[in-house]
Amino acid sequence: MKRSCLMLSLGLASVVLAVHGSASADEWGALKGKFVFGGAAPAAAELKADKDVEVCGKHKLLAEELVVGADKGVANVVVFVRDKAVKVNPDVAKAAAAEKVVLDNKSCRFEPHVAFVQVGQELVIKNSDTVGHNSNVATVKNPPSNNLIPAGGEVAAKFASDEAIPAQVTCNIHPWMKAWLVVRPNPYAAVSKADGTFEIKDLPVGEVELQFWHEKAGYIGEMTIGGKAEKAAKGRKKVAVAAAGTDLGEIVLDPAIFQK
Repeated sequence: MKRSCLMLSLGLASVVLAVHGSASADEWGALKGKFVFGGAAPAAAELKADKDVEVCGKHKLLAEELVVGADKGVANVVVFVRDKAVKVNPDVAKAAAAEKVVLDNKSCRFEPHVAFVQVGQELVIKNSDTVGHNSNVATVKNPPSNNLIPAGGEVAAKFASDEAIPAQVTCNIHPWMKAWLVVRPNPYAAVSKADGTFEIKDLPVGEVELQFWHEKAGYIGEMTIGGKAEKAAKGRKKVAVAAAGTDLGEIVLDPAIFQK
């Protein structure tokens, strides 16, 4: 009887240790920061609408290859976790799978300019304008598509594979219209907002490898974080994610990297 009780106690202890170890391993934290232009903010060039002028000519169209706010925040910088085997928070994965990503043809431009969608998630490309558009998605690992979308129409798509680099989206009818689609295998990616800020939530606590990309700079290999200049080969940088969250603070980007 004593031996049976001992074995039972040891078994229960093993279960408790296993559960405790699993709980420790399943801690999650957020990562955030702000991209800042390291110079005088450049003015965005105006674009001329030479097709469907009666509709598109009503909008003030600006080049979006490099968008820098008055406070020098850099918009549309892509940050994603490069580790394909990264542990994914199941609640985040479930929520993302149920959420649709919308890329809109609106005011004769794409909104948003850079969109993120994960493998298996539904992408809806819609047209809120009163003129027709086509959305030419130049994916590489997934079959490319080029759908003609009438006014008020929409099409839906899902991707079976991730894309190594963001895929360009264009409208052949209105050639000034351009956007980018970031297709990743998990929900751990972000696009910096108009003020340069970004946040990726519910990352696994510990070290992860990030990759930084911008359409004008390509993979960002140089940046200054906390006043310290850092090199990031092919835009890759390892960071430690804390359970309380990790704030990279201001990430200053040298204007020279956008001169490509």
